[in-house]
Amino acid sequence: MTERNVPKLETFGCRLNIWESEVMLTQARDAGLNDAIIFNTCAVTAESERQARQAIRRARRENPDARIVVTGCAAQIAPQNWADMLEVDYVIGNHEKLQPDEWQALGAGENVSDIVVGDVMSLRETASHMVESFHGHTRGFLQIQQGCDHRCTFCIIPYGRGNSRSVPRDRIVESARKLIDDGCAEIVLSGVDITSWGADLPSHPRLGQLVRHLLFKLPNLPRLRLSSIDPAEPDHDLMEMLEHEDRLMPHLHLSIQHGDDLMLKRMKRRHLARDVIRFCDEARRRRPDIVFGADIIAGFPTETKTAHKASLDLINRAGITFLHVFPFSPREGTPAALMPQLDRGLIRGRAAELRDFGRIRQSILFENSVGSRDQILVETGNMGHGRNYSRMQLSGDYVAAGSLVDVTVKETRDNLLVVQRC
Repeated sequence: MTERNVPKLETFGCRLNIWESEVMLTQARDAGLNDAIIFNTCAVTAESERQARQAIRRARRENPDARIVVTGCAAQIAPQNWADMLEVDYVIGNHEKLQPDEWQALGAGENVSDIVVGDVMSLRETASHMVESFHGHTRGFLQIQQGCDHRCTFCIIPYGRGNSRSVPRDRIVESARKLIDDGCAEIVLSGVDITSWGADLPSHPRLGQLVRHLLFKLPNLPRLRLSSIDPAEPDHDLMEMLEHEDRLMPHLHLSIQHGDDLMLKRMKRRHLARDVIRFCDEARRRRPDIVFGADIIAGFPTETKTAHKASLDLINRAGITFLHVFPFSPREGTPAALMPQLDRGLIRGRAAELRDFGRIRQSILFENSVGSRDQILVETGNMGHGRNYSRMQLSGDYVAAGSLVDVTVKETRDNLLVVQRC
């Protein structure tokens, strides 16, 4: 956030927020909001909100004359809380932040309320804009779906995003073409619950059909990647594309949350541990080089030592490598916040154990990768990611960001793979 005479934007949270921040940055720039600092917040954990508040206070100290705008899921759920911060000038809702008219009104200095947050639960369509460029990124995060129809007991996000709405297929293709034309070598299909894509569209297409259509229509797209998917909703076409289409990357991040069936039921998840194992086994049978990541919650209310061990067992049995561990954090307004809570120290300890196990799993993958061939998408400073999302450092001369380079893995070092050109 050092560039002068343009809006500045700080993003918290998920890949979808990254995509939406790109849209907002363009719209704020077009509206002439060159003195604005925009904060796109996340509500998944109390820690993410704390970090956003710290960043807002720091921004005000360093930029006393700036207009500070707060938006995102945390702002949508509790707008008054953010408006009450002395540092904040405007609070904009999750739907409004993607509307050009809202930014134009703000830029023109019209009589704009300090809180512009509508009823996100009443929305039935996604925003109609598209991303024509993706500044500072070598991959494009393309929104295909918004909102969620499920009500997991720990999750506040549906109240920040609304119910599930799908972007029509042809509009997704058009957006993807613009990203490719702008130099993106990899597109990541993103959303709140992308496995529900198509349920609200005519003929109810599935995610696998969208993947098939995109890769057929975009023969010049080198790499297509999926963001987090729900293991309760795999479809035949998706598994077929995983098996037969090399441009669909061999990496799936699964929204698992726990390995104990009772905990999963109390979370109101739609899968059991055996479903995750069955899904991973089938995907690995079809695509032997696939690597799995997963979201896991540590210390969910009523979690016993045995239940915690079940998560470790599931990670091992399903062959999951990259772990994104969340220490349970009660969110006001969710059923889980009313359940018997565990001691915070115990939660932190169990989260640490899960992370340690994840590091062991990752080190095994990396050690087994030495000597193998892969392809790196170079991002910055010769750093990037392989096809299975392993973090890589390309040795040798500088290579331009956005380059796809075939490589051989030479060694592991500092939580990454050191690679060289084949």
